[in-house]
Amino acid sequence: METNVLPAPRGRPREFCVDDALAAALRVFWTKGYEGTSLTDLTEAMGVTRPSLYAAFGNKEALFRKALDLYEHDKLAYVGAALEAPTARGVAERMLGGALDLQLNGSDPKGCLGVISSVACGSEAQSIKAEVLARQASSHAALLRRFEQAKAEGDFPEHIDPEGLVRYLTAVGQGLCIQAGNGASPEELRRIVDTTLELWPGR
Repeated sequence: METNVLPAPRGRPREFCVDDALAAALRVFWTKGYEGTSLTDLTEAMGVTRPSLYAAFGNKEALFRKALDLYEHDKLAYVGAALEAPTARGVAERMLGGALDLQLNGSDPKGCLGVISSVACGSEAQSIKAEVLARQASSHAALLRRFEQAKAEGDFPEHIDPEGLVRYLTAVGQGLCIQAGNGASPEELRRIVDTTLELWPGR
């Protein structure tokens, strides 16, 4: 872990772990969204002063981007693993299973950081919304390439549209996160996954 020593008020050094502080910031953004998070929320959760936050991470927007990087690296690692599944159905199983596990993990907030932040509408948050949507577009493109490959390999019936199927799977995954955030039980969430896989086209 990286440790950062920065000046605190009255000239006394303040020492804190950058990794721990960033993880704390991620939890706040994940819980409240970008627009709903204040600098006071962040400094209290991270255990740092505003000058220390600015010195270590930059402004709120820069901190959010670092938190989003951490979220994708630590919490969404299952997405990359899913794309390596030998069949399209295996991709769907790993994608939905990973999303379900994330929502059932009692140590993390419910919902999806990307979904929460992609609906930001204030002028301050427009660049954040654009960043989140760009990352989602990159994931969409990777999944589309995988499903186009699956169709070329005969993994889907001829009438199946890979683009439509990607959007369907994405909608189910996002809906899973939204319902988890609204208090759906583990059994209800598992039913969504099981029903989706029962309806899945092809082998």
